Amino acid sequence: MRTALFPGSFDPFHNGHLEIVETASRLFQRIVIAPVRNPHKPSALFSIDERRSMIAASVAHLGNVEVSALGGPMLVVDLAASVGADVIVKGLRVASDAESELQQAQVNKAVSGLETVFVPCSSGYSFIASRWLRDLLNYGGAGRVGPMVPEPVFALVKEKFAL
Repeated sequence: MRTALFPGSFDPFHNGHLEIVETASRLFQRIVIAPVRNPHKPSALFSIDERRSMIAASVAHLGNVEVSALGGPMLVVDLAASVGADVIVKGLRVASDAESELQQAQVNKAVSGLETVFVPCSSGYSFIASRWLRDLLNYGGAGRVGPMVPEPVFALVKEKFAL
């Protein structure tokens, strides 16, 4: 069984992420989504448990997708090994994403032998980034993110921001 790990901060999980998961679910028999804390990003808006919950509800229609329950700091390649992943899946929105993602993929392969598969998102989602969504959420635009996130995420946003 070919298993792919889709790691990311997913703070919050958005329609671009969902599109990558849906594509990967057609390419691999099992997908494990792993929301992780990225030490290079500012403090999270949603807790890991909230992210797990929003992701699980957003991908419930995909029978071969699960959300990792693993927590704590660890290398992505070690996380991949712990869930039995054969590959890492990463999404690409725009060309600038490719540079850093390619370097990460090369390091991951050098230290573990694990390959990374890049899945481009459609142009309809290429403008969506979690950092822009966090800005909208933090500065009064929570009611405007609905078209950019799956319904379960928007429901959590409305609850969290009292909409």
